[in-house]
Amino acid sequence: MAKQRDYRRERLNESKKRKEDRKARGRARYKLMKEGKVRVGDGKDVDHKRPLRSGGTNARSNLRVRSKRANSADNGGKGGRKKK
Repeated sequence: MAKQRDYRRERLNESKKRKEDRKARGRARYKLMKEGKVRVGDGKDVDHKRPLRSGGTNARSNLRVRSKRANSADNGGKGGRKKK
């Protein structure tokens, strides 16, 4: 219960940019859900080939489905920049 309250508080105090990015990621996932590529609770992530933070878009050509493990490994585990 306390964990849920912390999560809600964190979302209320987010910056505008972070909220917009979260919305964009949600729209990308919804787009692929409509195509039948992912489902709720399937353990897959929608990955942006060119990240939103680097000027990427939610265009279908920029999206791909990956396992959560592979996606977080490429992004430094916490959404960081891809390692070169």
